[in-house]
Amino acid sequence: MLFGVVVITAALTPRGFHLVVVWWGSSRLGQIREAMLAQFSPNQRSLQVHRREWSASTKPKGVIGVQLVVTMVMASVIQKIIPHYSFARWLLCSGSLRWYQHPTEDELRSLARKQQKGQKRKDRKYNGHIDNKPLTVPKDIDLQLETKCITEVDTLALHYFPEFQWLVDFTVAATVVYLITELYYSVAQPSGEMNISVVWCLLVLAFVIKTLFSLTTHYFKLEEGGERSLCITFAFFFFVKAMAILIVTENYLEFGLETGFANFSDSALYFLENQGLESQGPISKLTFKLILALLCSLIGAFLTFPGLRLAQMHLDALNLTTAKFTQTLLYINFLSPLIMVLLWVKPITKDYIMNPTLGKESVPLMTEQTYDTLRLWAILLLCVLRLAMMRHHLQAYLNLAQKGVNQMKKEAGRISTVDLQKMVARVFYYLCVIALQYVAPLVMLLHTTLLLKTLGGYTWGVYPEDDLPCTDITNSDAAMGVSPLAAPTPAPAVEAGARASVAQLSVALGGLRTVFSPMLFRGLFSFFTWWIAACLFSSSLFGLFYHQYLMAA
Repeated sequence: MLFGVVVITAALTPRGFHLVVVWWGSSRLGQIREAMLAQFSPNQRSLQVHRREWSASTKPKGVIGVQLVVTMVMASVIQKIIPHYSFARWLLCSGSLRWYQHPTEDELRSLARKQQKGQKRKDRKYNGHIDNKPLTVPKDIDLQLETKCITEVDTLALHYFPEFQWLVDFTVAATVVYLITELYYSVAQPSGEMNISVVWCLLVLAFVIKTLFSLTTHYFKLEEGGERSLCITFAFFFFVKAMAILIVTENYLEFGLETGFANFSDSALYFLENQGLESQGPISKLTFKLILALLCSLIGAFLTFPGLRLAQMHLDALNLTTAKFTQTLLYINFLSPLIMVLLWVKPITKDYIMNPTLGKESVPLMTEQTYDTLRLWAILLLCVLRLAMMRHHLQAYLNLAQKGVNQMKKEAGRISTVDLQKMVARVFYYLCVIALQYVAPLVMLLHTTLLLKTLGGYTWGVYPEDDLPCTDITNSDAAMGVSPLAAPTPAPAVEAGARASVAQLSVALGGLRTVFSPMLFRGLFSFFTWWIAACLFSSSLFGLFYHQYLMAA
């Protein structure tokens, strides 16, 4: 066991680049330290703090290097700058959204032509307590709600605003880190470095799942309304649907799950045999698909209410706008999950796009690698479109306050002023809940696509077939931090133990990287990207049918 601390600092001076290494640790770590210092003079080896000046011909090699610097800078930006310049706050407070203010009690009194009687109101006493009779107004009251632009002060009263702000701002930061990392890899083409943007994308997905779980838990706490039963019903529905989808062969849905799982099983079996362990494989195919089906059921339950809410906002947004171009974009935005689903259906899209039939002959239009790249770009463009249409959907939701008042005017009877104020104010106070339900599926689709590109070994450029890079090995190995093994060099006897430990650890890590291959990641992230889009479209389609026909009936 190695117990200790290694501190490495660097400084750039006019004389050159200085590296300072400080050790504190056990005897085993001391042996590694002595092995590292064996190449220096005895005076230098006697020091625990060693300073070495790099010449112009010497190239220092870092563990992460530029990526670590980008991560530290972005962490500082999240902590210091984003609280003052928040993209999430700008989405709500840019002046494009207007919310309806609830009327005061005095306004309702004047509209109801009631005179305020003050202390002359009749009171009834029960057990020594005064029970004031609530003020009621006719439901057909001539009430026109006042609108106001959302300000930063107004957001303080919104439910789930901290969660919305954190999720959106962290997603923006993670996306910026991903873009910088992709630019770094395309320019410098480093080898042996782990792609740290993968960690950022995984953190984004973890925050999204946590937020959706919190929202779903909120629905489960409601005793009335049927939200709990609806969520459980859709969870079972998506579980059965996932089991049916996993049976479909690769000739129809080309996720690559079968190929990826076969490669994973063979590599894991080979790795275990090299470690001297007898095994028939890490997991059976049935267990693997059962685990996937359970995860799909959970994701489907999380995306049930976002899909239902999206359908209602889509219908209201279509009624709100009159521009044909905006209505066309709203239709494309609603059908975007269906477009993503069809991109993986081989007989419908891939066969016709790659080899379109012209006359009696089929002409090859593009290669398979080009189609995979175009599919990634199509998903990103649809995500951008969904973000651009966010204002129309949120404004359509805010208009539900006036829509509820107009519906109340058609009813007979009276309503208390408190209930009327709650009906109007509730719409605005739950704005961030609706915004999270709109943004969370978008963030999930975006970052599963980014992970599919990076871990799956795809590229962003469209290349001719002869000039295609070897993406299956180069990009994926760079993402996982695989570097070619250097040729062994003669070592002194002092370094033998330390180098043996390092070599053994390197072999073990290299074996694990071969187990989790790009083929496995391609199958997993292709399937999850497709499944998120399928769940969102299924729940949205059901919501469209519910609000368009069942509510009207």
